[in-house]
Amino acid sequence: MRPVRSDFDADDEERRPAIRTLRGWAINVLQEAGAIHECGEHGWTKDRADPHARERALELARQDHPAYVSANEAVAEIRTVLDSIGDTCPECTPGSAR
Repeated sequence: MRPVRSDFDADDEERRPAIRTLRGWAINVLQEAGAIHECGEHGWTKDRADPHARERALELARQDHPAYVSANEAVAEIRTVLDSIGDTCPECTPGSAR
């Protein structure tokens, strides 16, 4: 016999995937804030250079950080990830950068 589905069960299916590392969490926050995106052709992560999106990501880190880190550690990880991502795809040629 199958259990009866509830509205709660439907919400569970729409949950975000489990993120296992602080870096993975930071990348997810940056994507949600619109601060980074992927190269459509090669899949490399690129910085959008949008100061408003960066600030949204930092605010998310301050307000909704993982329970196992402090707000300051979460903000530091966001900044570390941003510092490690360029604004161009290393595989795109200069004339075809997307």
